[in-house]
Amino acid sequence: MEIKNKNPKIYLLSAKARHGKDTAAGFLKKFYEEDGKKVIFSRAGKYIKFYAMEMTDWDGNEDTKPRELLQELGTEVIRNKLNKAEMFIERQLDDIEIYSYFYDAIIVPDIRLPREIESVKEKFDNVVTINIKRINFETELSSSQQKHSTETAMDNYTDYDYVVINDTLEQYEKDIYDIYKKEENL
Repeated sequence: MEIKNKNPKIYLLSAKARHGKDTAAGFLKKFYEEDGKKVIFSRAGKYIKFYAMEMTDWDGNEDTKPRELLQELGTEVIRNKLNKAEMFIERQLDDIEIYSYFYDAIIVPDIRLPREIESVKEKFDNVVTINIKRINFETELSSSQQKHSTETAMDNYTDYDYVVINDTLEQYEKDIYDIYKKEENL
């Protein structure tokens, strides 16, 4: 049996913390699976989170995430001190390439840097970028966390295929469904 690349649709979701990236990813997954297609989430931040779990007693729960450690580890240590800015990006590209043989859609629900989008667009054809904005939302992040590059790097990025407003859950799901229909030519 020959295994062939499925040339999957690759969705890259970007937004501020707690603006609905995982919710949009869940909607997309549901729509694909309802049509009998296979989907996988491939988080850009999974490797740095593995480091944090090994370094602390963190269990991976989003509510207890050591955000400052993750920011310090990824930016100050890996990117700045070790000069390995592409380390996680290269791993993500490898993951997408591997998953492309098994899945019809790959969803990366945690894009934080423009290079994470551009590198995927350079290597793959079927890339869809979605920026999510949540209105009237008060963040629980500290002032220093809000100013960190992983929260601000995308502020001036505009090369998205779609910008979606996360206001009501019903409208949000409809907007994501409309994107799905358009991308799948339904």
